[in-house]
Amino acid sequence: MVSHAARVTSKAIQRFSTSPGAEAALVCFPHAGGAASYYRPFSTALGTGMDVLAVQYPGRQNRRSEPLARTVDQLVDDSVEALEPWADRPLSLFGHSMGAVVAYEVARRLTAAGGPPVTLVVSGRRAPADEPRGEVHLRDDDGLLAEIRRLGGTDLRLLESPDMRELFLPVLRADYQAVETYRHTQGPPLPCPVLALAGETDPVASPAEMRHWAGRTSAGFDVLAFSGGHFYLAEHPAAVASAVRDHVLALTR
Repeated sequence: MVSHAARVTSKAIQRFSTSPGAEAALVCFPHAGGAASYYRPFSTALGTGMDVLAVQYPGRQNRRSEPLARTVDQLVDDSVEALEPWADRPLSLFGHSMGAVVAYEVARRLTAAGGPPVTLVVSGRRAPADEPRGEVHLRDDDGLLAEIRRLGGTDLRLLESPDMRELFLPVLRADYQAVETYRHTQGPPLPCPVLALAGETDPVASPAEMRHWAGRTSAGFDVLAFSGGHFYLAEHPAAVASAVRDHVLALTR
């Protein structure tokens, strides 16, 4: 049995919500340029009934001194290692945008090791093999910022500071490099249910496109759409949290 101390001291896992005796544990994976702290409001909206964990990728916030990952495989390796202390718990995985890809590949790793997740919840990202090849990571700084403006979800006033740009843009570029060079390898579908979430006006992953995730599971599948664009989560935190909470708890009770 892994000690409580081992679970709470990992830099790679931020534990935002703790429910004593809860059977459900939800692991959240951030988007490109994002950090674990993005999920703090989401954790609050989820309320009680489950432990909420957020993965902290290398090179940001409390892991700022560590080298950035530039491939999805590196992000997955890091995440799987960080989740080892939680291997005795039934885990559900949630990923938004780039985080959906990382969460999916973590689910495949856990399944191959004999401990599949309870469920996978994917948001704002087309199904593996559906994504067109991207070139955002090859753009100059202004090009990167143009993509951020297109998707929304980031307060661009923060990037008016040269110091903030110096911190944020390398992280963003590395994340885009990771997800844009990712290539899906064929394999068996996941044995766990998949729930796909989408913003109705998301320019990169429409509700119709999110339905293609059905092919990545041999268990149940559903898709839910919310008004808003790529970062619809920030517009409807309570509604999204309610949908995710109900889905996860229904599978763990």
